Amino acid sequence: MEKIIEKLEVWKEVFIKNIPNIAIAIVVLFIAYFASRGMNSIVNKTIGKKIRQKSVRDLVSRFASALTILVGLYLAMTVLKFDDTLKAIISAAGVSGIVIGLALQGTLSNTISGVVLSFRQNLNIGDWVETNGYSGEVMDINLNYFVIKEADNNMVIIPNKTILETPFKNYSLTTKMRISIECGVEYGADLEKVEALTKEVINSNFDQKKLGKNVEFYFTEFGDSSINFLCRFWIESENALERLKGKSNAIIKIKQAFDKENISIPFPMRTLEILPNQRLDIHQTEAKKVS
Repeated sequence: MEKIIEKLEVWKEVFIKNIPNIAIAIVVLFIAYFASRGMNSIVNKTIGKKIRQKSVRDLVSRFASALTILVGLYLAMTVLKFDDTLKAIISAAGVSGIVIGLALQGTLSNTISGVVLSFRQNLNIGDWVETNGYSGEVMDINLNYFVIKEADNNMVIIPNKTILETPFKNYSLTTKMRISIECGVEYGADLEKVEALTKEVINSNFDQKKLGKNVEFYFTEFGDSSINFLCRFWIESENALERLKGKSNAIIKIKQAFDKENISIPFPMRTLEILPNQRLDIHQTEAKKVS
């Protein structure tokens, strides 16, 4: 019992001696607490203009808030002269962090990738992108996954890590898009007239001067049943859907113009030739099939 009393007396003396340090540590913790709340709000407002995803904004602001608390805790423990204890805690946290990091490697990778994607200037919500075999509008960049809404209204969810490691095409980065149309005309057609008529149709339906571009027209090959050509022109577009609409409209207008000028667009044909010394007996062939 006497040893316990002596121990308590020693603790009492130590406590009284360290009252100023304890008071300073408590003040530091209070300051760190309110500073963390302020830091949360400041960071959220600061990055709000650059990051549209609420989940990512919350993650970054909470990280900044937690970092402020940890700095305050470190200062308080330093004031209380708990250096050895602090070193032990940091060592344990380091080992635990390695174990947790290995266990959650995939999840953490997707989370970090989500934060990186959110800061990218060339990828934003609302853009029309094509990646990993999917094409559509970016609906969300979450902490763990990337959401694309395809033209058929289906939602595609892709892990952030896959997006970050795979090349993607963003149609929304430019306001102009080039369309290529391949077609063919009959061998008896006036090729110069075909070229002039095609260019006239494109220029009258798609204002190339406004875009600062010209219609490109090239005959490409002598096909089996047609002389084929390639026509390229530009439209104002920021997504693949507008590109499809523009191409469809151009095909309709070119076909109408060719029909009006009696220019034929041939299709593959097969000719059956019977030699003079041979005769095809249809009735005999049908009888063999029946038997």
